[in-house]
Amino acid sequence: MKLSDYVIQFLAKQGIKHVFAITGGASVHLIDSASKTPGIDYICPQHEQAGAMMADAYSRVTGNLGAAISTSGPGATNMITGVCCSFYDSVPAIYITGQVSTFRMKETLGIRQLGFQETDTVDIFKPVTKYAVLVKDVSDIRYELEKAVHIAKSDRPGPVVVDIPDNLQREDINPDELRPFIPETKVDAPSSLDGKIKQCIDLINLAKRPVIVLGWGIRLAKAEEETLRFVEACGFPVLVSFAMRDFFPAVHPQIVGPFGSHGTRYGNFTVQNSDLVIALGSRLDVRKSGSPPEHFARAAKKIIVDIDGYELGKFKNLGINPDVTVQADCRDFLTAINKRSGEITPLDTSAWQKKIEDWKKKFPICDPDFFEEEDLNPYVFVKKLSEELREGDIIVSDTGCGLVWMTQAFEFKKGQRFFHAFNTTPMGYALPASIGACFAAGKKRVICITGDGGLQMNIQELATVIRHQLPIKIFLINNHGYSMIMQTQDQWLDSKYEAANVEKGLAFPDFVKVANAYGFSTSTLDQNTGITEKIRDVLSDESPAFCNVELKPDCRVVPQVKFGRPLEDAEPLLSRDDFFDNMIIEPVDISRKEN
Repeated sequence: MKLSDYVIQFLAKQGIKHVFAITGGASVHLIDSASKTPGIDYICPQHEQAGAMMADAYSRVTGNLGAAISTSGPGATNMITGVCCSFYDSVPAIYITGQVSTFRMKETLGIRQLGFQETDTVDIFKPVTKYAVLVKDVSDIRYELEKAVHIAKSDRPGPVVVDIPDNLQREDINPDELRPFIPETKVDAPSSLDGKIKQCIDLINLAKRPVIVLGWGIRLAKAEEETLRFVEACGFPVLVSFAMRDFFPAVHPQIVGPFGSHGTRYGNFTVQNSDLVIALGSRLDVRKSGSPPEHFARAAKKIIVDIDGYELGKFKNLGINPDVTVQADCRDFLTAINKRSGEITPLDTSAWQKKIEDWKKKFPICDPDFFEEEDLNPYVFVKKLSEELREGDIIVSDTGCGLVWMTQAFEFKKGQRFFHAFNTTPMGYALPASIGACFAAGKKRVICITGDGGLQMNIQELATVIRHQLPIKIFLINNHGYSMIMQTQDQWLDSKYEAANVEKGLAFPDFVKVANAYGFSTSTLDQNTGITEKIRDVLSDESPAFCNVELKPDCRVVPQVKFGRPLEDAEPLLSRDDFFDNMIIEPVDISRKEN
């Protein structure tokens, strides 16, 4: 058997049905093998960055590995942003890179390059992968592939890179003679988790205003059922990270919504007035804790569950000082605490829930006045879009204001899924990720929310959508600039929009004409009037469609917390007295230095 055939058959045995591959001198054998291996097919993106993002999204949707292939040198380095998406969001994916033949490697010669397109792929990718390896001997191929997959899926998941020289890909091997990888068996001491569970239950039984924070670690642990059981048994209000925005439908009585610097005011008021925060699978980064972090949930006890000990260890340095930290897989923790649910004293949260509902009514995300505006309002667009999408739809968002408008205002329905590369959050993710998601879901309809800046980063992938006639509905948030950056420039640079809009350096095409040239049916939304009918037209069939959502350049995210202020200062700012008037707890000292 040729080694490249073995590699592709190995991927197929992992349940991977599509590999995203761009050909090149050092990848032709791998792709040829993909063309003749039953159960797997290759998809050609137009750029390796996009291919890596497709593999990333493929993994998110399937809950299994995603896979991409590139050639050596620039083919490999082009993938790095997509690999970062997987690394920072703990997404298991395997990236196979071709490398120059072993006899053309520079080794210890001290030169920069010997073989054509030779690049030290492994050292470049090591900081943003869980494992990166150059295969130097054909007898190691089984061991390295099995090791890479084990590492990608175990503990805190993430991407791996396997770099395979061209001459090794062509060699004949006997699979029966290849050495396997045998992982070490880990045995966890249940007593240590039992002790942590008791500490958690003791804090829960003392709480009067508890909240549960759900993070992406819930999905990674495949702990959805255990989470639902715990949340509904407790009856506590639930706050979500952006990555878990789709976990509960909007009508669920316990869901509060997102919080943090780009969350909602009622979400921030809830966490800041709580007396207990139970954070499950959320690393509580500064976008969630606000800055300075020591003001996060300033009167609350804190229980934080995370599989990564380093994440837990950072909190004292940030000044958050959790009361209980549990280093465990969320599924293991929730299974254990659910077994002891009888030890949790039932809590009447009706007064606490009522206060949260009062904040929701007082500070709505989509203000009724928005509907009276003539020009299209982004919050109206998102709300109307959410009304027209069906249960089970997949939604993929790009970064910037479009992402925040979606997470703030979209009203999720049962079974809908929402995806983004939430921690690297690169411009250009949504379109290739929508393609990966569509293949992962069996060419089911996908809703792609991208911005004008983001689309430009991977606009070439419009060709991939048309090539495969994928039922992807693209809604382009077109406000003629980088509006999130412009909002930052409003706050810090007196609204000097250098390098952030078409008047100050950016160059955007007529996107409708470009989409038409690729073969899309196109339309434009630019007014609140008639928006429902136009959205329905875009969604009316299963063909590719492109809708230009025309917004004024001054549309902004509201609320947003300026860096250096705690979460309760979500703009427009409340005075200190006004904030305390809207609390149900006694004011606590949150004195701070103003930035």
